Amino acid sequence: MSLSIGVVVHASRRGVFEEAVEPLSGISLKWVTYGHEQEILPRVRRLVDGHALDGLLVGAVPYRACRDVLARNLPVAVIRSSALDLALALSQAQARGWPPVPVSIDTFAQEVVSEVTEAVHLDRTRVGCLPYADDQHVEEICAFHRRSLQDGDGYVITARTAVLRQLRGTLRVLNGSPTPSSIRSELHELVLRIRSERVGAAGFAAGVFCVNRLGNSADLERGRMGLLHLLRATPEFTDAWIENRGRRGVVVLGRRTLFESLTRNWLVVPVLQQAQEALDVKVSAGFGVGPSARTSVVLAERAAVRAESEHRACGYLMEDSGLVIGPMGPGGQPQAQSSREPGDRIRELARTVGLSPATLSRLAAIEQDLAGRAVTPRELADAMAITDPSGRRLVRKLHAHGLVTAEGCAQTHGKGRPTSLYRLAIDAALTESGNGTPLPTA
Repeated sequence: MSLSIGVVVHASRRGVFEEAVEPLSGISLKWVTYGHEQEILPRVRRLVDGHALDGLLVGAVPYRACRDVLARNLPVAVIRSSALDLALALSQAQARGWPPVPVSIDTFAQEVVSEVTEAVHLDRTRVGCLPYADDQHVEEICAFHRRSLQDGDGYVITARTAVLRQLRGTLRVLNGSPTPSSIRSELHELVLRIRSERVGAAGFAAGVFCVNRLGNSADLERGRMGLLHLLRATPEFTDAWIENRGRRGVVVLGRRTLFESLTRNWLVVPVLQQAQEALDVKVSAGFGVGPSARTSVVLAERAAVRAESEHRACGYLMEDSGLVIGPMGPGGQPQAQSSREPGDRIRELARTVGLSPATLSRLAAIEQDLAGRAVTPRELADAMAITDPSGRRLVRKLHAHGLVTAEGCAQTHGKGRPTSLYRLAIDAALTESGNGTPLPTA
């Protein structure tokens, strides 16, 4: 069954997008084209009202205009110009015989501009850069370029169609908008994310509930049997498989969605509090999510051991990807002042950044382990079990949304160029969104 993907694009760029998506199969595209920004919102509203979309591919400008009408659970990929797009624009300038500098660049992230200009040995002092911001107006961007090139020399690289149109005829200007390869990469990543989330939601999960050690075997057996009956009476586990697991434990097998419902998206484990009140026993819980029932149970057992090490009633989740969430308390609302649950905030922030909620959760766990320590892109890549280039792309994506902050450089080897250091700031973004502060946007 093909996925229905909405694509929002400026009318002048539709041909580029069609070239980008032509090799891809298994998707059905719903196009929204616009000529002026004020057309975006009503046209996207008609799209989401009239079609059951599986995802949305959109640029930063149209996303800013339409995000309020998008469902929270709709996967969205926000396309941004990449280092490759900037390098190609600089190559076009060289092919036209233009001096490499001065050059004035908008929309590209500061880190991308620094990386590319350093790689091609440009004089950074003669490169103007105005990164994308939500509150920028076309006139403001054009004024920046005119100030940067006030001597009349040099050229502009812009990823904004309106800026390109307004400056043409007064300054030399090149289009730095995403190329077909960049668009195709973002669309491919979006499709994989949608399918991965669907498989994860429908996949196996296991829970192992252990009665904490009691004074004698008779008390232990009574506690375990009471726990077994309590779990069988839990509404979320109506369709689950529940059985004894050793001397102290009970194992539950079911779909991941059952456990997400029980734990309120991995926030709390109310069953633990119910066991304390009804049975007068302390229970630890471990949850495992893997590609098979066997793997899920193994992960759940490991998570239960970790929960028991806390010496209090709590739960942990472990996934085969390496993600660990916990400790989850026995009940109550973890953040009573919040108008939205953390799971909702993670999903919304993940959608804004263009990552999966699992990836963002894993980054948040890495941030907690780092305890404020800055890392290099390579170190982050190693922690995420991805390649170095993927790690650098991830850092750029996070930095564009304020989810990492630059912390200077480190000389990791005796020779060679210093490596940039970054400090993760995901927890702060999630906290701000929970207090009613808007999430960082593309």
